[in-house]
Amino acid sequence: MHYELYVDSLFFMNFIMNLYLLILVDRSILRTAPLWRLALGAAVGALGFLVPLWGVGPAGLRLAAGMGLGTVGMLCITFRIRSLRMFLRLLERLAIYSFGMGGALLFLIKRLPMAKETLTGLFGVLGAGGLVFLLLGRFRHGMNLNDCLCRATLCRNGKRLEVGALVDSGNSLVEPISKKPVCVLDRGAFEMLWEGEDGTFRAIPYRSIGKKRGIMPGYLLSGLELEAEGMSLYFKDVYVAVSGEEISAGEGVDAESVKMIVNPGLLTGSRKGKPLGRRDEGKDDSENSVTGQDAV
Repeated sequence: MHYELYVDSLFFMNFIMNLYLLILVDRSILRTAPLWRLALGAAVGALGFLVPLWGVGPAGLRLAAGMGLGTVGMLCITFRIRSLRMFLRLLERLAIYSFGMGGALLFLIKRLPMAKETLTGLFGVLGAGGLVFLLLGRFRHGMNLNDCLCRATLCRNGKRLEVGALVDSGNSLVEPISKKPVCVLDRGAFEMLWEGEDGTFRAIPYRSIGKKRGIMPGYLLSGLELEAEGMSLYFKDVYVAVSGEEISAGEGVDAESVKMIVNPGLLTGSRKGKPLGRRDEGKDDSENSVTGQDAV
């Protein structure tokens, strides 16, 4: 029996199917990968699946090598993997979506025998895969970080500080000018990171039980990394309001006290793929002389 394989069609089909899967995985971790990384990762994965056609040796070994290289390559290129645990979590989600999409396509082929020839063609596979992609996108298994403990790494001027953090749905603070979500930071942690360099700040209004309203000073943090559920999420230019009281005296992450209350709006903005601030945030939110125009 003789088969003809068109390498360009096979590459294109694998590229689109990989792109479907990577988008689903990316959405489940709050959209951390830009479009160009998704496309490049999908292309590398498609090339990996062509390895069995070019290599030498047993067919099973070539197939396993191609699938392994393609899978590892597209995950490492698409996502900024910071640990083995994060890679395994991404691999787990990729496997879940792969089996889900493959099972759905097989179900359609068996249930629609009259359309078997169409569904097994290039455009049939891509079209059916697109429908399954939309379905899985509505019922995706995503990260749920609301009201959970995590580890936060605060970055400023080359200095890094790790603290225990709580993603609290009760924190709805926003910076009044840029409308960015604001996280609350313990005074002690703030002093360790800023080391007396208070400088200018934004006034963050708040309301709390026992006190109708008040003002907390807010400072711009250049980088914030959150680690939870085996995933690492990184955010740039995050506002933190300095609390005058101790946030938590109880035991938190890794037997440390909770020093930071994370606004879930920070994660929501990332999940929706929308900017967390206005267009000129780079000009007015940086810690320089311009900041003082809108600061206290």
